[in-house]
Amino acid sequence: MRTVVHVIVAALIVVAVLAVAGLLYVTSTGLRGQPTPGVVETRVARAIRGLAIPGEMKARTNPLATTASALAPGLEHFARYCAMCHANDGSRENAPYGKGLYPKPPDLRGDATARLTDGELFYIIENGVRFTGMPAFGTGMPDPAGDIQVWQLVSFIRHLPRITTKEIEKMKSLNPL
Repeated sequence: MRTVVHVIVAALIVVAVLAVAGLLYVTSTGLRGQPTPGVVETRVARAIRGLAIPGEMKARTNPLATTASALAPGLEHFARYCAMCHANDGSRENAPYGKGLYPKPPDLRGDATARLTDGELFYIIENGVRFTGMPAFGTGMPDPAGDIQVWQLVSFIRHLPRITTKEIEKMKSLNPL
């Protein structure tokens, strides 16, 4: 009987500590969308996202070569649908919608994106990421044409660290805003 009481008391203490931590978080941030998430929040979110992506998806590799024929359609799609949040160069700087999102869209040229596998990028584009501004661009149904489009985006995202001024200018003409 005493063991049960101890377990209940311990559980209540844990709940109380979590409630106080949550209250402190809410009062300190005001749940505003402007600031950049802290290091701990970012690491926890990335770890959870990593756990949520099935292993067989992480292991997938891009079947398209990173040639001009794969990059051109990826560039066009990115300019029309992704640049509003990620900016034409993938930096998220001055992106019309991205600056108001919390958490901020990732810099797609950075190390965190480079460390993702092709399969992880595919999964994120196809399924989106809950509790962020990243929508699901897939239908949830098998779609070979849609898969090709997503792989073209993966190829283009891999190209972003080397994007040229000429490519950015072309993208500006394709941006919807």
